[in-house]
Amino acid sequence: MAKTTKAAKDPNEMSFLDHLEELRWHLIRSTFAVVILGCVAFLMKDFIFDTIIFGPKKMDFPTYRLFCKIANSIGLDSAFCADSLPFTIQNRTMAGQFSAHIWTSIWAGFIVGFPYVLYELWKFISPGLYEKERKNSRGFILIASFLFFMGVLFGYYVVAPLSINFLGTYQVSKEVLNEIDISSFIATVRASVIACGILFELPILIFFLTKVGLVTPEILKKYRKIALVIVLILSAVITPPDVASQIIVAVPVLVLYQISIYISKIVLKRQAKKEKKYVRPS
Repeated sequence: MAKTTKAAKDPNEMSFLDHLEELRWHLIRSTFAVVILGCVAFLMKDFIFDTIIFGPKKMDFPTYRLFCKIANSIGLDSAFCADSLPFTIQNRTMAGQFSAHIWTSIWAGFIVGFPYVLYELWKFISPGLYEKERKNSRGFILIASFLFFMGVLFGYYVVAPLSINFLGTYQVSKEVLNEIDISSFIATVRASVIACGILFELPILIFFLTKVGLVTPEILKKYRKIALVIVLILSAVITPPDVASQIIVAVPVLVLYQISIYISKIVLKRQAKKEKKYVRPS
């Protein structure tokens, strides 16, 4: 244990096994934090399930009310103005509800504890950076957490209700009733939230890829059309198969892509200034 503490103070003298040992403790602390927050979520069962998880199933959900008002304002009938969604949620396995309770609590712990997980990751990476680089990256945890939570909110209030409304009401025949298993319903909400949270980290990813020289603004501009196709494919995966939902998801991601181009430019300008500053005149 003393060896690990000493190595953490002088990363230049750490061996590969020392790095693994240091990483192991960061992962243990992150996991412990997620488990603790998951236990708190486990005790808040009514709020987590009745209010959050099953919120998008109720027609008084804010997204449905907003779309209903928009439809009424332009004189259109909308499915978002219905009294209820025509499907039921049920459990088909003996341990299904208990299992759903445990895993939902763990995922809730991960989402709430995301800033701390980032903090532990940053503590592992930061000793390998120069002092000036650490100062310039002080806002990393705050910005990355902000983007993640923005994505989570977007996924919960936009992608999840659109997916549930479309898939829950879709029928190939009136002979087939939609009786959705609880695990399938939760998986839809979870996938929408987590996927959007990760997608919104795009500017952070571009920042680090630019820092290590793998990405430039020119490359991002050159492959913008390919990126558009990839974004549309990702949007099709995490949304119901209709064009409107895919566009709603694709637009903010494309905006983030454009922001990433400007971030890449700023990073390269700063690096050029540093190089110019340290070049000695001949």
